[in-house]
Amino acid sequence: MTLTRWLSRRDPRYIRSLVYMLQASEYDIAHFWRWHERTNDFSAVEKRKKLVFTPKAIALLAIGWLTVPLVIFLSGIAITHHVFPWNYVVALILILELPLFVLFDILVTLALLRLIQAPVEYVLKSRAKQTLASHKAVKIAIAGSFGKTSMREILKTVLSEGKKLAAPGGSQNTPLGIAKFVSTLKGDEDVLIFELGEYYPGDVSKLCKIVRPTIGIITGVNEAHLEKFKTLERTAATIFELADYLNGETVYVNGENDISRGEARESHVLYSREGAASWKVSNPHTGLDGTSFVLTRGDVRIEAHSKLLGLHHIGPLAAAADIASRLGLAPQEVQAGISKTHAFDHRLEPETEGAGVTTLDDSYNGNPDGVKAVIEFLATLKGRRIYVTPGLVEMGARKEEVHKEIGRQLAQAGIEKVILIRNSVTPFIERGLKESGYKGELIWFDEGLAAYKALPQMTVKGDIVLLQNDWPDQYF
Repeated sequence: MTLTRWLSRRDPRYIRSLVYMLQASEYDIAHFWRWHERTNDFSAVEKRKKLVFTPKAIALLAIGWLTVPLVIFLSGIAITHHVFPWNYVVALILILELPLFVLFDILVTLALLRLIQAPVEYVLKSRAKQTLASHKAVKIAIAGSFGKTSMREILKTVLSEGKKLAAPGGSQNTPLGIAKFVSTLKGDEDVLIFELGEYYPGDVSKLCKIVRPTIGIITGVNEAHLEKFKTLERTAATIFELADYLNGETVYVNGENDISRGEARESHVLYSREGAASWKVSNPHTGLDGTSFVLTRGDVRIEAHSKLLGLHHIGPLAAAADIASRLGLAPQEVQAGISKTHAFDHRLEPETEGAGVTTLDDSYNGNPDGVKAVIEFLATLKGRRIYVTPGLVEMGARKEEVHKEIGRQLAQAGIEKVILIRNSVTPFIERGLKESGYKGELIWFDEGLAAYKALPQMTVKGDIVLLQNDWPDQYF
């Protein structure tokens, strides 16, 4: 143990740091423990976000702080009452190992809270399952390593032109999150849309039994969450649990993703920038003003324009158009719905500042397929392109190859300036850049916030800055 680690565990912020990181790790103790054991300085871990004072967080903070006077009190008793042999040694150990007692009490409290929550969560999930079993709405479930939220928002926008629709917000893609959403339903919805979160094998299957989908969409399979799944085969098998549940029913599969296309069955509907089902795409164009294309099916023609950026959005839009048609929406309603689609928060979200610099905020895009699509989009734009990234997390054993490939893609696209945030994976991006003979400028920063603050001094009118992914505090 280094001196910095020893001292920072006795810093007053240590308790807050523990609770913050438990929250950032979604109270996954194994994930939290890996962070705790590799952290050298606990005095300043809240860099990207701040602790949210939820009831659970407040309870854990309270236990942590109550442990401090309790241990001090016990050490005092050990000295003054001689209740232990070697009482001074016992008192010294209690004081010196105070951080260990704090950590132990917080984790035990978390385990007890889970025991208390379990019956409540069981009731909520059972009620949700019963509600959805009797609900007459068409239920659409979306599974995949990436692109679930974008697909959900596209469907919401397009289908809302002719249907009463509801879908969970944010990241309510777990059994409890979905159960809470279901409790808000009025019962007269025509369509319900669900994201199915996948963290471990069997997760998608469990969610299907709650949701009972009638239409499935698989957005793709890649290295996102590979740290937990260990292999792409296990990842694919988990995501395709949706197709297993919907055996014989309608399942849309992203045909532009190699793995999902390889796993697709004959009955599945592949969607891509060439179309979906009998819809064909022609005249595609994309730029900072959005994406345009023509959808045709027989004599039906839809002049489509979306404010979404990048040709990679055409496939999901075409799939949404086909689903809308199946559900009875008229072509003009489909066209109107597509025209209302726009960039989602932190997902290739454009903003042009007064200085004439365009920033593309893609900080919630943390997967290899998304990165590739964004670099392809950047390559089509005129002006000086600046790419800022800390890399991707949870790439598991593939992290070196994934990041070297990002470097190669940036070099091939001719991106003029690459800004890397120093951590465990960005040296691989540098290696990929060098191996591909990168001719642009490479700039390093130790922290993301420092890079963002420096951008106004590094940019001029006409520049395009891409902020690719965020780096959570629990990773190095």
